[in-house]
Amino acid sequence: MKRALFPGSFDPITNGHIEIIRRGLALFDEIVVGLGLNTSKQPMFSPDQRLRWIVEAFRDEPRVQVRPYTGLTVQFAREVNARFILRGLRSAPDYEYERNIDLLNKYLDPGIETFYLFSSPETSFVSSTLVREVIRFHGHLEGLLPPHIIRDIYALYPGGRPVSTAFSPSATDPSHGS
Repeated sequence: MKRALFPGSFDPITNGHIEIIRRGLALFDEIVVGLGLNTSKQPMFSPDQRLRWIVEAFRDEPRVQVRPYTGLTVQFAREVNARFILRGLRSAPDYEYERNIDLLNKYLDPGIETFYLFSSPETSFVSSTLVREVIRFHGHLEGLLPPHIIRDIYALYPGGRPVSTAFSPSATDPSHGS
């Protein structure tokens, strides 16, 4: 059985992450989504909340498991019997960052292979970091996150539901309508 680990902090899991996992299912028999718990980071959402969101996103996909972990990703891959690590790439800077991690992982465990999938144009700009900024400033989340997460975020931030940010020529062009 070909099992891959898709690691991340998923704070929160985005449509970009979900796209890579779903596409990865065409390559692997099973994908373990590893929710990395980094004690040096201050996440916006609790580990339990992030875990629930990931489980809900894949509730109808038995080939996706979700497990939290601490420590080195390559050690966790060994623990879950995953010989492959699946990663998504949005841009050249992502590649540079991921390449160094891949080299370290190969140093620590030469039996681990990393597979990269390029994100689609629709999700290539989506990152958890940017989504957190959108949340902080009450922007629209549709298209960035699955509906169940959007619903929960709106519930977590009462009164913080975004107002319309639709483009309006009259709002930006003083000569419009004169």
